[in-house]
Amino acid sequence: MTAENLESRSGIITARAPGRVNLIGEHTDYNAGFVLPTPIPQHTTVQLIPTVARTVHARSADMPGEERSYTLGEEQPQRGWIDYVQGVTFILARDGHKVGGFDLSLQSDVPMGSGLSSSAALEIALLRALREAFALPLTDVQLAQIGQRVENDFVGAPVGIMDQMASSLGRPGEALFLDTDTLTWELVPLPASAELVVIDSLIRHNHASGDYRTRREECERACVALGVKRLRDIDSVALGALEDLETLPDLLFRRARHVVSENRRVLEMVDALRQGNLDECGRLLEAGHISLRDDFEISVPEVDRLVEIASTQADVYGARMTGGGFGGAIIVLAQAGTGRRAAEQIVERYRSETGKPAAVLVPGH
Repeated sequence: MTAENLESRSGIITARAPGRVNLIGEHTDYNAGFVLPTPIPQHTTVQLIPTVARTVHARSADMPGEERSYTLGEEQPQRGWIDYVQGVTFILARDGHKVGGFDLSLQSDVPMGSGLSSSAALEIALLRALREAFALPLTDVQLAQIGQRVENDFVGAPVGIMDQMASSLGRPGEALFLDTDTLTWELVPLPASAELVVIDSLIRHNHASGDYRTRREECERACVALGVKRLRDIDSVALGALEDLETLPDLLFRRARHVVSENRRVLEMVDALRQGNLDECGRLLEAGHISLRDDFEISVPEVDRLVEIASTQADVYGARMTGGGFGGAIIVLAQAGTGRRAAEQIVERYRSETGKPAAVLVPGH
């Protein structure tokens, strides 16, 4: 653990974890496929003081006056930010880890509902602090696995493990090439000749709501119809792989086609990054957006327009929506040194055409 992510003084343990933006590999993680996220500068920071009680007192600096308390062993979902805290202690206890009471304060500049993993940043930051406070024998990968189970088993969001792995293992300036089936991973340097831009549409989503869950169920139905356990089991590299899907009804065919083709795009993106082929990287981003928009149907008009505007900028290689969909942010690959200017031009044109605001998250001011 680096000093940046964890420190302890005067009985106060401070830990932090970043949000993430996914370069490519959307809705492939719960299909046991490949993903390629990278951390963003925005973080969630927690300060924790262990106590002798069996009670957790938590407050959020982002929601002034909102303080929540609960007793360990009596966690109950409340449909709010406290559920991520409750979920962590609930899963730790279920796994046999001994955690005492604590006072907790948290602060985050990772926008909620923007597709940048605000929940994973909270989970990993809290888990890092609890690991230090109670000497929990947990690896960084295990922290990510616990964070995913918090979402799946307590919060009720059927997410994959990408977000937590990116928050726990990611490093600035590198993309995390992750096989979500085996959890093998590798850090791939991002070319110095390019920079990433992230623009928030300010359209909010919720992974615990119905649309995200429906897409996962549709992928599961496609697996049943194809006689495979996971869509990963269809060879995503073979050029003839999509022919295996043609027996599916149209809707399931398009859902499965996105996942199979997106897995292929992740592998191609890794190769393009290693070769410094930024034009190819841009092409893959644009192809990924079209697939998410048309085959997986998780984009919205505001996000589509931001992507279209970004793609016309002279210094931009490509752009696409990022995150679970139904709102959130876009990611833009631009020439190094041009990201701030390009981002401001995109947001200004979007505002003038639609009358709606958008926010530049990366690069920061």
